[in-house]
Amino acid sequence: MFDRPDRSPRSNRLPDAAGVGYKPQHFQAILDAPGTVEWLEIHAENYMGDGGRPLAQLRHLSQHFPISVHGVGLSIGGEAPLDPAHLARLKHLVDWLNPASFSEHLAWSTHDSHFYNDLLPLPYTDDTLARVCAHIDQVQDTLGRQMLLENPSSYLAFAESTWAEPAFLHEIARRTGCGLLLDVNNVFVSATNLGYRPQDYIDAYPLDLVGEIHLGGHDEDADDHGRPLLIDSHGAEVVDPVWALLDYTLARSGPRPTLVEWDTDVPDWVVLEAEAARAAAALNAVKVAA
Repeated sequence: MFDRPDRSPRSNRLPDAAGVGYKPQHFQAILDAPGTVEWLEIHAENYMGDGGRPLAQLRHLSQHFPISVHGVGLSIGGEAPLDPAHLARLKHLVDWLNPASFSEHLAWSTHDSHFYNDLLPLPYTDDTLARVCAHIDQVQDTLGRQMLLENPSSYLAFAESTWAEPAFLHEIARRTGCGLLLDVNNVFVSATNLGYRPQDYIDAYPLDLVGEIHLGGHDEDADDHGRPLLIDSHGAEVVDPVWALLDYTLARSGPRPTLVEWDTDVPDWVVLEAEAARAAAALNAVKVAA
């Protein structure tokens, strides 16, 4: 079984500093002028091959920066068993890379033989809880390390849900020993779409279990009734209300490794590094206040 008392590598930790999602077009710029960026995140599924330039660049970067591996394809919330071939490829990656952190989403993305591009939400019920915990136990036992579970962006609420999301995540962590990844942009998106205060979500969230914080951009739309509808896109700058929510969160949690995600319409390095610098400033303000 997964050894919970010693559940993560002690010699390879993420700093309580700003990081960015790595994109290959930024490889040389990151090495030449990282600015405030102290760690990098990769998407696991982009590095499950046997060789080539992507793995060579990743090996080189891992000698200079702590690396966080973020999975998007395990379908932790799916009804089907986890794909053993995908899990084996993931184990191979984390075994040789020895990342500082591994995370996945509270979502599902596969059904039968179909793989969906979106990370789809779940009803928060006792049955879902048991299934998600079983999948997380399998992942952590296979990898021999703790994983972090990320809160989703929500566009609807399930009538059959019997748990509030923060309590649901807290119970998953209690049962499995996993940590949590708090995406404050996802909180803001969900709060806007479902009509609650994002600060209330943060107040109810088990911040002591947070191993990473994520930030990203979103798109603005409207639903069929003209109400605001936000779409988590990771394709734009972080908006001011999300920066304010980060400040609110850090004031309660203390400094945490904080990542800027920008996955579509990726800008030049100078733009992405400026976003990281703003995250670093928020972290420094909390460190000074302490």
